[in-house]
Amino acid sequence: MSPADTLWSALTALWVNKLRSSLTILGIVIGVAAVISLMSIGRGAQAAITEDIQSLGANQLIVQPGAATEGPRFLGQGTGSTLTLDDAYAMMDPVWVPSAAAVAPELSTGGQIVAGRANTFSQVLGVTPEYELAQEVTLSYGDFITAGHIANRSEVVVLGSRVSESLFGLRDPVGQTVKINERQFTVIGVMARNETGVWAGVFGETALVPITTAYYRLAVERTTQGSVSVDRINVQVKSPDLVDDAEREITNLLRLRHRLTGGNDFYINNFQDIIDSFEDATNTFVIFLGSIAGISLLVGGIGIMNIMLVSVAERTREIGIRKALGAKRKDILVQFMGEATLLSLVGGGIGVLVGVGISRLADGWSLAGETLNTTFNLDIVLLALAVSAVVGIFFGIYPAMRAARLRPIDALRYE
Repeated sequence: MSPADTLWSALTALWVNKLRSSLTILGIVIGVAAVISLMSIGRGAQAAITEDIQSLGANQLIVQPGAATEGPRFLGQGTGSTLTLDDAYAMMDPVWVPSAAAVAPELSTGGQIVAGRANTFSQVLGVTPEYELAQEVTLSYGDFITAGHIANRSEVVVLGSRVSESLFGLRDPVGQTVKINERQFTVIGVMARNETGVWAGVFGETALVPITTAYYRLAVERTTQGSVSVDRINVQVKSPDLVDDAEREITNLLRLRHRLTGGNDFYINNFQDIIDSFEDATNTFVIFLGSIAGISLLVGGIGIMNIMLVSVAERTREIGIRKALGAKRKDILVQFMGEATLLSLVGGGIGVLVGVGISRLADGWSLAGETLNTTFNLDIVLLALAVSAVVGIFFGIYPAMRAARLRPIDALRYE
C-alpha cells in the first residue's frame, strides 16, 4: 500500500466509528493540553523567580567573613571579624580590583531609636558614602553620609521611610534629633519609599549611620588589631560579564592582605551562582510538572491501545479477506499503526491549540494572592507533539502486530 492509501484507509476506519474515535482523541487532547499548560505555568514561574533574583543585582558581589562552604551562601551573616574597613578601601583601588565600580562596606547592629515620645526598634547599618551608589539608594529628604562624617565619626543618621513615619509621621525630620541606644544623633536625610537595588523594600526599616560611628559608638565587638571591622563588603561590578574577574581579583587581594597560605577566611556571594542554582531547581520543578501532566498522556495511550484492540476484533474478517487477496503482514501492520498514529497526532494537534489557549488565558490570573505568569515556547509544543506521536506508535504496536499475525483461514472463519 502506498502512504496515500494507508492514510485514506485510516481516515475511513476512524470516520466509520466517529464517536469512539472522538472519545479516544479526547484522551490525547487532555494529555497534550495538560503538558503544555502546566509547563507554560512552570516556565513562567521560573522566569519570574529568575527575574526577582536578577533584580537583586546580577553585577553584585557580597564579601563576608568566614570560611567558604559548598554552594552559594545567600546573604547570611558572616562569622568572626576577618574583614575590615581597610580591606574595603583596598578594594576601591583600581590597580587591585579594576572590575569594581563601587565598594561599600557595611557594619550591622540594632538599636532603639527614640524621638520625643515615639520610639521604634530598627536595624542600624554603618555605611560609607559609596553605599549610596553601590546599593542605589534614593533620598526623599536631605543628604547622604559624606566622607567628612566618616572621618569625624559624626553622630548623624539617614532614616528609612517607615522608621521616619513611625517617629515623625509625615513631617520632614531633617535637622531633628533622635536617640539611638541613648546616644543623640541628628537626622540628615530620609530614604525614599520606592527604593531599588539589592535591598529594595528593606531600606524602609533601616537607619544608616557613618560606619566609624557605628563601630566606635554603637558596636560592641572590636578587632584585636584595632581596625574597624565590617560585616560585609558590597561590591558593584562594572558589568555582569566581569563578575568572575572581580571575584578573582578580590580573592587575590584579600589573600595577600590577610597573608593566607591555606583556606580563605572570607567567602564571596556571587549572585550569578545563586541565579544558576535557582534555575536548576526550577528546571526540576518544570520537568516534574510536565511528568505529572504526562501521566494523562499515558492514560490516553492506553485508550488508543484499547480502541485498536476492539477495532482488530471487529475487523477480523476484513483482515482475512485482505490477506486472502494478497495483502502482506507488513500492509496490515502499517494500516493499523497508521490508524493509531493518526489518532494520536489529531489529538496532539487539537491538544496544542487547547493548551496554548489555556496558557494564554491563565497568564495574569490571580491565585491565592499571587499572579500567575505563563511563558510559552515552541519547544514545549514540539515536545508535546513528539510525545503524542510516540504514544500513538507505542500503544498501537501490539494491536497492529496482533492483526498482522492473524492467519487468513482463521480470520475468514471468525464470527
